[in-house]
Amino acid sequence: MNNATAASRAGNASQSAGQARASILARIDRLPPSRTLFGLVARIASGGWFEFYELFMPGFISVGLIRGHLFTPTTHGLLDFHSFSSFLATFFAGMFLSTVLFGTISDRFGRRPIYVGAMLVYSLFNFFIVFSSSPGWIDFFRFVAGFAVGLQLINNDSFISELTPRASRGRYMAFAYTFILTATPIAALLATLFVPHQPFGIAGWRYVVAIGAASGIAVWFLQRGLPESPRWLEVHGNRAEADAVVTRIEEKIRAEIGRPLPPPDPAIPDAVIEHGSVFEIFSAFYLPRTVIISVFQFCQTIAVFGFGSWVPIFLAHRGFPIVHSLEYTFMIVLLTPLGGGIALWLAERFERKYQLALAALVIGIFGFAFASARSVPLLLLTGAIITLGNNWLTAIFHSYAAELFPTRIRAAAVGFTFSFSRIGAIFVSYMVAAILAGYGTTGVFTMIGLAMLAIIIAVGIFGPRTNGIALEVLSP
Repeated sequence: MNNATAASRAGNASQSAGQARASILARIDRLPPSRTLFGLVARIASGGWFEFYELFMPGFISVGLIRGHLFTPTTHGLLDFHSFSSFLATFFAGMFLSTVLFGTISDRFGRRPIYVGAMLVYSLFNFFIVFSSSPGWIDFFRFVAGFAVGLQLINNDSFISELTPRASRGRYMAFAYTFILTATPIAALLATLFVPHQPFGIAGWRYVVAIGAASGIAVWFLQRGLPESPRWLEVHGNRAEADAVVTRIEEKIRAEIGRPLPPPDPAIPDAVIEHGSVFEIFSAFYLPRTVIISVFQFCQTIAVFGFGSWVPIFLAHRGFPIVHSLEYTFMIVLLTPLGGGIALWLAERFERKYQLALAALVIGIFGFAFASARSVPLLLLTGAIITLGNNWLTAIFHSYAAELFPTRIRAAAVGFTFSFSRIGAIFVSYMVAAILAGYGTTGVFTMIGLAMLAIIIAVGIFGPRTNGIALEVLSP
């Protein structure tokens, strides 16, 4: 062994010993940008990709469901299971139940088991939908699938935020949602290809649902080797396992970049072993954050799903035939990932709470422009800008909401506040149908504009700053 090799190994051994003495949190927060971390985030995001496929797919297959006389565009109330509103609402009702009642599962049992289990349940019940022709049974299967999706979404936000360092936490989350948001145009493209037709005598919308249902198999392979959140392990007293997880990540990054890692900050202490209670979100410190994020979640859904799930029907309401409606919808949502790209570029350059307020302003202004547009080019332009705004908002808020609560109750807190999004989605499912019938698209976008104003006030004025602040400092 030559002297240089011996010195290198001695240096690595010394660094490893120093790292072992440093806190888990300090070791995570000093990790440099790397393919290793991007790879872990992408694997977690792969589960979210299929969840977003499911979230936005109903709007794209809506005209097929209505044309096949399974559902109607109008509604006669909450128990009208033949209305398209019920098809949307039952899914969000399932999400609401899982987020408000079972958000603590991830905090108790870990991020990784929930990631895998939720995907398998979602896939199974989507396969049931593919083979069902009863509106009532379809709504029930949608309810159970929504239950699984609700667990997945809140779990993944906690998972990603806890694996990534403070200086680039927003960038990693924005990267995840830029990838996740590609599900929307792909779902729209598949609907454009299949829904107007009946390949082999089978309604085209069933193929679109089946493709999403196959996701459980794909995620089963992707999740192998995915580590548990080291922050979650540490606050639950599993420090040896947390150390092993971080050590493996450090070794891969050190081999990737070809140099020693920067030293951990000795001022960052170990996480305290603690088991939180969901009622902590109502404490004097966290209650304002709970209210702000709950208001935001309710209102953002009015924009994101009030537009995304109904845009083919908005266009059909304008007199466009089914093929043109789907083609125009595909063109509008084609820019969806670019909204995530805006968030990725601005994630650490511009305070996240102000990004949310600005995105809400863009949605509100161009929503009214879409409602009053009379030409196809103007409809496509304004619809595309709304899509950019919606998905910029989406990619940023997932990071922002997860940052505002501590590891011990993060999933429970995100789940509780996220449940207001599901209430908003149920509300939107019925209100859009009623407002569209009575007041047209102008009435719908007036509702969306008021919701965006509430976000600007709640988050832009009262929301805390989060960029570059350690999770344990931001949420003690």
